[in-house]
Amino acid sequence: MTQAEPVVDPAVAGKPAPFDELVGQAPAVAQLTAALERPVPAYLFVGHTGWGTRRAADLFAGELLAGRDPDGVKRHRSLAAAENHPAIAVVERTGAAISVEEARSIARRAELAPPEGTHQVLVLVDFHLVRSAAPALLKTIEEPPSSTTFVVLAEEVTPELVTIASRCLRVDFRPIPTDDLMRTVVAEGYAPEAVAAAARAAGGDLERVRALLSDDAASTRWQRWAQLLNRVDGTAAVASGLSTELIADLDAAGEALAAGHAQQLEAFDAAEDEGQRGQAGRRKRLEDRHKREARRLRNDALRAGMAALADEARAAVSTPTASTIANYERVGDSLAALELALVHNAREDLALLALVMALGEGATG
Repeated sequence: MTQAEPVVDPAVAGKPAPFDELVGQAPAVAQLTAALERPVPAYLFVGHTGWGTRRAADLFAGELLAGRDPDGVKRHRSLAAAENHPAIAVVERTGAAISVEEARSIARRAELAPPEGTHQVLVLVDFHLVRSAAPALLKTIEEPPSSTTFVVLAEEVTPELVTIASRCLRVDFRPIPTDDLMRTVVAEGYAPEAVAAAARAAGGDLERVRALLSDDAASTRWQRWAQLLNRVDGTAAVASGLSTELIADLDAAGEALAAGHAQQLEAFDAAEDEGQRGQAGRRKRLEDRHKREARRLRNDALRAGMAALADEARAAVSTPTASTIANYERVGDSLAALELALVHNAREDLALLALVMALGEGATG
């Protein structure tokens, strides 16, 4: 599993890779730095986004390209860090899982010539959600064109991902230690007491700590999910009320994004009025991208809530009793059922109502 040419040019081999901003990930950083010396066609970064996997992918992709172009190192690094490099494509799902058509589109993209230079990097996000689409990509990842490198991101290696994982060099990320979280976020200007509370709730996730500290609404949404077991009573009326709250939270999570989209469309229309129309259909593509982003944000907000509920049940079972064990099992079964419903495009309101009703079954006995 080697590439035809070295990624690290001798002219830049002695320069340190810019991975210092990856908090609490010394083993992964060491592995990434070593990987630049001996490239392979595909890499798999395993761990939550808030542990640094996506940021690591951005930086690593920049290093892969910088090593091939010593005169353009600064440009490659800065564009990659901003996810704005023409030869780096960050591919994200549009629905609850990665579809077969999305996988085929990735395979087609890998066969194209790089948009710039002689090499391109495809960063594939959320591949723990690849499911039935995995076979459509296996051959491409196993034997990609020499001009393409894959960086696959996954929160975990699911059964569907095992075969793809076996074709990749795996880099594991870990929950960020509390001391590292504290040091990093306090340095950003937050009060130590608030940071300590957020760090305890965040499960080693830097993004979640920052969201808890900067978005009161996000904290409220997570707490509503985390407290579901304490609020259900087995009745349909309470379940209906709770599921309605969860839907309202998902609606609220997208309000800021919708406002930003409206501003982008206004700017586009203003440019058209000034004669900067560009190619036909560009506004439609912008609207389609906005729809994909809105769906993805809603799915991610839902998954963040599911994670908060699972974390709460997991924390409770650390002091095992018959009740906490039963709750933990019920939460696991209920979340698995919700996940399956989402994959099969069930109505969101009905799927959430079913979840809350299932959580309340233990309260009736």
